[in-house]
Amino acid sequence: MAQTISPPTVNATAVLDVQLKDIVKTFGEETAVQGLNLQIRQGEFFGILGPSGCGKTTTLRMIAGFETPTSGELTIQGQSMTGVPAHRRSVNTVFQSYALFNHMSVWDNVAFGLKVKKIPKADLRQRVGEALTLVQMESFAKRYPTQLSGGQRQRVALARALVNRPAVMLLDEPLGALDLKLRKQMQVELSNLHQRLGITFIMVTHDQEEALSLSDRIAVMKDGRIEQVGSPSEIYEHPTTAFVADFIGDTNLLSGRIQQHPWTLTTTNGLQVEIAPTELSNGTQADISIRPEKIHLIAQTATPPPATHANHHQGEVQHTLYTGPHIHCIIKLTTGERVRVLQRNHIRYQPGDTVCVSWAAADCQVLMPPGSP
Repeated sequence: MAQTISPPTVNATAVLDVQLKDIVKTFGEETAVQGLNLQIRQGEFFGILGPSGCGKTTTLRMIAGFETPTSGELTIQGQSMTGVPAHRRSVNTVFQSYALFNHMSVWDNVAFGLKVKKIPKADLRQRVGEALTLVQMESFAKRYPTQLSGGQRQRVALARALVNRPAVMLLDEPLGALDLKLRKQMQVELSNLHQRLGITFIMVTHDQEEALSLSDRIAVMKDGRIEQVGSPSEIYEHPTTAFVADFIGDTNLLSGRIQQHPWTLTTTNGLQVEIAPTELSNGTQADISIRPEKIHLIAQTATPPPATHANHHQGEVQHTLYTGPHIHCIIKLTTGERVRVLQRNHIRYQPGDTVCVSWAAADCQVLMPPGSP
């Protein structure tokens, strides 16, 4: 029977494992993180997502203790981390580069931290065995990192972090060095591992699909600030800013002015898009996001679009991209706007075909204007 690693000792009354209050981090004259506020719950898988240079890795390094905030307060399980060095924190980090010792066996790599702490030999052997079994690497204990595949090395790095029984696991682009197929396999393994352990995972990534598939909640960062925090479905289905809508998956962004009664957005080209009621006042300049898979595409001579679709516009197919199960189509509307449509590949369109695109008013996500609170 497979052994299971003992859960870490945690404060049962702590609702939050990690809290960042008004965190600022500067490097000389450059501000990497600006007034960051995050509350990460005990036991959740929390993703920090954003492009290169947005401050996400700096944030993770401050939680780990590798960087010190310039100002603000950081707590782990209710305890202030001010002045607490990295080795005294109940966290462990798994890096993209694995950071394994090539001159040590797999067993010795996993045991290294426990040896430094002078854990008794019997306890050390048990804990190393549990950690290797947990990541299905017990049969590779005598091998060296250079004899392992990328996925196997990543498992060893996970075991080395887990053997210390941290309250919080920090993952810094953990799957970034793997090929696509292996990355998807490791996503499943990471998710299963998190569910079995029940400890808090905080993952930094620039991969949108990875964040959506693994995280309970996601913080999207831009220029050192949080743009939006929410569940994967909230982030994808209800982005609040143009940056989030465009960064998370594919979308169509249309700009124009809001008009009430009926609720519409009118672009500078004169395209009128019916939208759901919004809090924005009449005449406000705004953007809307429409996901490509929400748009219905039919030939102009075919049956009418669904009656539930308030928006119907004619256009011409300009480009198609075959991706296997789906086809991406670029449609130029008669008003000049271009929209991307994602559809199943059972119907093929060619450049030059005249088509009709339609979508529901509820599928138009009205975004907050720049500078809004």
